[in-house]
Order: sequence, then C-alpha cells, then structure tokens
Amino acid sequence: MSDESMSNAMELKVAEIFIEDVSKGLARFDPDDVKALGAVLGDVVEIIGEKKTIARISGIFPEHLGKKLVQIDRNTRDNAGVQIGGTVQIKKAPRQTATAIVLTPLDSGNWWPDENELGYIGKILQGLAVISGDKVNIPLFGGKDRFFSVDGTSPSGPVIINQQTKFKVNKPDYTEAADSRISYEDIGGLERELRSVREMVEIPLRYGEIFDRLGITAPKGLLLYGPPGTGKTLIARAIAGEAKLNFIRINGPEIIQKYYGDSEARLREIFEEATRKAPSVIFIDEIDAIAPKRAEVVGDVEKRVVAQLLALMDGMVSRGHVLVIGATNVPEMIDPALRRPGRFDREIGLSAPNAEGRLAILKIHSRRMPLAPDVDIEQIAQITHGFVGADIEALCKEAGMAAVRRYLPVGAIGNSDRLPVTPEHMQVSREDFLTALREVEPTATRQFFNERSTLKLSDVGGLARIKETLISIVDWPLKYPELFTLGKVSSRGILLSGPSGTGKTLMVKALGGETGLNFIPIGSSMLFSKWLGESEKALHEIFKKAKQSAPTILFFDEIYAIH
Repeated sequence: MSDESMSNAMELKVAEIFIEDVSKGLARFDPDDVKALGAVLGDVVEIIGEKKTIARISGIFPEHLGKKLVQIDRNTRDNAGVQIGGTVQIKKAPRQTATAIVLTPLDSGNWWPDENELGYIGKILQGLAVISGDKVNIPLFGGKDRFFSVDGTSPSGPVIINQQTKFKVNKPDYTEAADSRISYEDIGGLERELRSVREMVEIPLRYGEIFDRLGITAPKGLLLYGPPGTGKTLIARAIAGEAKLNFIRINGPEIIQKYYGDSEARLREIFEEATRKAPSVIFIDEIDAIAPKRAEVVGDVEKRVVAQLLALMDGMVSRGHVLVIGATNVPEMIDPALRRPGRFDREIGLSAPNAEGRLAILKIHSRRMPLAPDVDIEQIAQITHGFVGADIEALCKEAGMAAVRRYLPVGAIGNSDRLPVTPEHMQVSREDFLTALREVEPTATRQFFNERSTLKLSDVGGLARIKETLISIVDWPLKYPELFTLGKVSSRGILLSGPSGTGKTLMVKALGGETGLNFIPIGSSMLFSKWLGESEKALHEIFKKAKQSAPTILFFDEIYAIH
C-alpha cells in the first residue's frame, strides 16, 4: 500500500444505515468515492469525527449515489463521536488480522463470558473491524445486546476479528446507562413521524441562528399522541440518545406534590434548568395527568398546575431554545389552551403500524436472534393485524421463551448451573413464533374477549355462494389493494339474516379464522347501561379500539337487541 493512498482523505456527510446493517460495522458510500480513496469493497477505512474508529467498506444503494454520504450505524457513530448530519474524514486504513483482543463489559448484568464461551464471541464478531477504544455489542439469544469496550488489540491499530482471534474479558468496573443507546435505527414503521420530530428537534435547536436571521420563530412544542405501545416514549428516548442535547424527562404524576405551591415550583425549576442548559428538550410523559381540562377537574391543584404550565410554555418570559415534547394516549383529555400554536405547535399522531411497518419492527427485534430457516418474517408481519410496536417486541420475547422451553424443559435442568444446550446451538423456529402468537394479543383489543378462531370456511358445510361473497368483501381488499384503488370501494358492513341454526354465527367465526383478522364479538350486555350516555360511550370505545387494531371484524350477534 503506497503512502499516497494512505494520505488521501475525503469529507463525507453522515447518514443512518438500514435496519439490516445495524451492528455489522459497515460503512456504505459511493463507488466513485471508494475508488478515489484507492480502496475496494471489503477494505478497511478510518472514520474520523471527534474520535477515530474504523469500518469495512460496503456498497451504497442507488438512491444515495453522488450525494457524498457515508452510511454508518449508531455504534460506529458513537465510536467516531459524530451525529447524523455531521461530517467525517474518511481515509484508507491498513488491513490486519487480530490475534488477541481484550474486552470489558459496559453494562451491568449477571453474565459475562467465561472461558468456554469465548469461542462464541469470536463466531459472533467474525469479520468486524475494531481499534482500541471502540465499543462493540454481542447479542444474547433473545436478541438483547450486551456492550463491551475494546481495551486492547494485538497487533495494535486497526484489526479485523476472525475465528482464530483470542479473547480476554475483564470483569466490569462500572456501568453505563442503557437508555442512551436507543437510536433512530431502533424505531421501525414510523419514518414519517420520526422525520417530523427530527425536523422540530434538531434543526431549531442546533441551527437556531438561521431562524433568527430569517425572522422565523422556531417551534416550541410538540405533542405525540396515539394508542399505548406505538412508540411515543421510544421516539423521545431515541432523541435523547442521538441528538446529544440536554434532555429532561418528566413523568406526569411525579410533578404533583402534597404541599400547596410545591407542584408549580417544581415545574418552574425544571424550565429554569432547561433554559440555563439550553439547547434543551423537556419530555413530559403522560401529560394528561398534569394538564387535564380545567373545566372538568374538581381538584384545585390540577388547575394551578395547568395554569403554571400554560404560563411557562407561552408566558411573558421567553424560555429560549427549549423544546417541550408531550406524550399522551388520550389527547382529548388535555386542556384545550395547551393545544394551540405557540404552546404545542405541532401534534403528531402515532397509529398502529400497517404490514410494512410491522415488518420493519419485526426486523429490528429479531435481527440479532438466531432464527431457523423456516421463519418467514414477512408472513408473521402479515398475520399480526393490530399489533403495535410493544406487542411485536413482546411477541419476539415470547418466541424466544418458547424456544427456551423447547431446549430446556423444566424437568431437565436439575441442580447444575451449566446449561445443557449452549446458546450458539439454539434457534428460534417458526413454530415458536406461532406459539407466541397464541399467547400475545394486541394491546388495543386486550380488554375484549378476543379468542383467535380456529375454524375455517371449509368447516362450514354448503353456503358456497355466501362464502365466496364474504371472501370477496372482507379478504380481497386486504390481499389485492391495488384492485380497489380504481374507484371500487370495499363494503364496510355486512348483515347476515336467516332463521336460528342456519350458521350465521358459525360463518362469521370461520371468516375470522380464514382471514386471520382480529375478531371482536360484541354482545348487548357489553353496551347496555342504566346511566344516561354510558351505552353510547361504550359503543364509541368499541369502534375506537377496533380502529386502532384494524383490520378487525366487529361481530354484533343478535343486533336487533341493540338497534
């Protein structure tokens, strides 16, 4: 390698990498830039920001050609001390094989590898390029990452790990907060919403002078709302980890104090601290707990807290470069005065993800799991109707537990501390996911009796024409949506009529089992109430939950009783 090729360096802008490439230690950039460095695919490059790290060169996707970008994951960005949108120096590095590496755990936990498991580390990290001071992660069986720092390499300088590399693991001296490691690549199915949040957070707080020059007032407030588990708090945690801003998190209920005036004083202290350390982000989780509608609450404390929050968010004193982000499941419960421009300038709704979004989330939570060849992630995404991000995470955890039960039955554990099966020989199969699917129900429909139907239309005798009609109305719009974008609108309601015992209820249950949709049976007892307005409210809630878990079949048996 010539000295000239080593001295060549170029400046590239940092972009985030794709979900599938996270933790692989890749740097994707333009083939023309690779050629200008005198390098080829697979070579090692130095990435120099505030710190220095290395990565292996990989090809870039066509949409990024000619844009002077380098795509690297969160771990590599941390190792280089750079954020998305920042610039780094790239130059070619020598390629040498690591003979030995010293690691130290960064996480608190009860496990670190013993002598018998060091070969597993080499297998997992094979092909990864590292230098001393880097942070690497080693996935455990369930997909959870454990982070280690590289405290020494032999030979020194940039090295590539292979299966012959020897490892030594030191016992940890300290721990590092895990929340700070949430990155934008850990959020799936919310690309549009995440882009809007980043626009509001990163541009005004990092480049506030541009707004001052243009005479534009930067947004000061953002309200995230949506069903539980859709990713509101996760987005805030990713901003805290990625943006490197002063981040203050408040849980709504902890503001309320028992002494008169203490709650308002606590709010003022938080805003004063954020102003002193600006640019800052204040994240108020469950904001409906401290800012309910004043006309509907009885307590005096809540009214005073709402008034104080209104004054702090848009009062006589400017709060500078401080952005307030609120999160709630029930936006209709928040005082209307907060939801006007100048306070919460933008409201972003997070809904249950569609099949494409569920696929992205499944890839995130299963990307480090040892999946068996028979696992079809796309098929799982198609049949998990109504699942939000938290449900999909629970599904992957439960699938891991199902695999553990398969490999480690309770009676076979005995008194030994050693596992009868080592993690590298365990896999999560399709059957494990199907077992988990029977255990995990969508959050939105958990309050209803929502048993998944095992009946199929083939279990119903006769009625061939009706079966065909039902499938064309219910199933085809989901399987062939392109046919229904040409002006043909699918039906929203079906009325089955006929004498008792002809199979109306059986047909609907079989339709639910055939299509795999969420199936919510509604009886008149769920709706009727002696209190005025409660029946209407219950019906509204049922449709709200069904919409959150769509596509859903709502089945009103004996509908004449409520109509």
